[in-house]
Amino acid sequence: MKNVLCVVLLILVLPINAKTRTETAGDILQVALPLTGLGVAWWKGDDEGVEQQIKGTLITGAITHGLKFAIEEQRPNGKNWDSFPSGHTSAAFSGAAFLHHRYGIEYGLPAYVAASYVGYSRCYASKHWETDVLAGAVLAYTVSYYVTTEYNDPSLTVAPARFGNSDAQGILFSYSI
Repeated sequence: MKNVLCVVLLILVLPINAKTRTETAGDILQVALPLTGLGVAWWKGDDEGVEQQIKGTLITGAITHGLKFAIEEQRPNGKNWDSFPSGHTSAAFSGAAFLHHRYGIEYGLPAYVAASYVGYSRCYASKHWETDVLAGAVLAYTVSYYVTTEYNDPSLTVAPARFGNSDAQGILFSYSI
């Protein structure tokens, strides 16, 4: 059921008339990154993370589209006045920032690289100015910073330890599978 939902979301969000592979990759990644965040949270059994990813993406989207309506910046290609901030970039960075803030930089760094490519693809396709892309990235990062908490793996225990009757002290790590 979840796979069907993912396919339907991709079909609804992806434009059919993307002209270049770069633009198409950006269109796919803007959806794939938040879905990756949801997938990682689901795989870890992290219901709180699922809620935080959804909340962060919805807030980011609402602010992004509110700003587009309020500011009315013309796109570099002149087609409309919905340029600022970049919705594709804010969506992509919403997934990347969630992965970083929830699970650490080892999850976030590759996602930030992919999200940056989304921003590049929007400039490459003359859909956004660089400032639009930067604003979308900063917006998504900031929302995630306030919405997302660090994940504490319930299988991992870290505790102070004292060894025997001596002054020897240390840290005990325990991971249950």
